Order: sequence, then structure tokens, then C-alpha cells
Amino acid sequence: MKLRIAGIVDDSIVDGEGYRFTVFTQGCPHHCEGCHNPETWDPQGGRIEDTDKILSEILQNPLLQGVTFSGGEPFAQAAPLAELAKKIHSHGLDIWSYTGYTYEKLCSSDDPAVHALLDELDVLVDGPFVLSQKDLTLEFRGSKNQRVIDMNATRKEGRVVLKYND
Repeated sequence: MKLRIAGIVDDSIVDGEGYRFTVFTQGCPHHCEGCHNPETWDPQGGRIEDTDKILSEILQNPLLQGVTFSGGEPFAQAAPLAELAKKIHSHGLDIWSYTGYTYEKLCSSDDPAVHALLDELDVLVDGPFVLSQKDLTLEFRGSKNQRVIDMNATRKEGRVVLKYND
């Protein structure tokens, strides 16, 4: 499948736990004030990549713990990301995703691709970046309203389970 991306960082330590490969998707409807990636907002910007090519790049690095989908807004391209995530999982890597939507908003979506992507995630960092709640001491998020959700525990318990309680 094809995916519109802004770029890739193949050796991130700031986009989730461990050594990570981060895919920055292109296109974002949120336009959060103070966004650190406003160049990703234009849905026609960036470049088109094949998800199998991205997977091949990921698999070249045996040191990776996982892959992070960031943006832009990953859920604006849920179908190709869900397919990519499933393939990544089959190789034993974990999947994190950032989103400007809340988990509850995503759960109420009638788009099957959104649910397919949620099903593949190990961790979801949800909520828009809110400049007035910016806090540089938070782990893996930029503002206090955002949550780092342990998706495996959330699915098991049937309620939102946070990975970090600060």
C-alpha cells in the first residue's frame, strides 16, 4: 500500500521506549498551536512511499525495539498504517502511535481502518497538543492533557489503562 509521509527517523530514542524507527505521516487536520511539526499539516505535502519499502528499511536494523507512527496525524491514513503495523508485529517489534484525537473519539469512529490500526497498537499517545499545558518533563508527550495509553492492558481490562501516571 502507499503512504504519504513527511519523513523517517531510523534511530529515535524520543518517540517511545527503546530504540525506535519513527514514521512521520503527512497531513494533519488538528493544526495545534505550538505544534513542533507544522510542515506535516498539508495533506498534499511530503512524499509517497510504499509500505513494503518502509518495512524493508525497518527490518534492516536488528537493534530496534519498535516502530512509532507520528505526524501529521497517523489516523488520517489508518488503512496503510494498520497493514504496515500488522507486518511489523509479525517480526516481533512493538508499535506506538501518536494522535491528536482522543482514544474515545477513535473508538467511536465508523471507519474499520481506524479500528484495525487501534487493534495493532501497543501504545497510543492521544490528544491534541495544548500549548498552555506544555510540560517538557512529561515522558513521550508534550502537554499534560495527553495520555500514554497501554493498549494491550486497555483491551484486556476493557477500560483505559495508562502506561505512566504522572
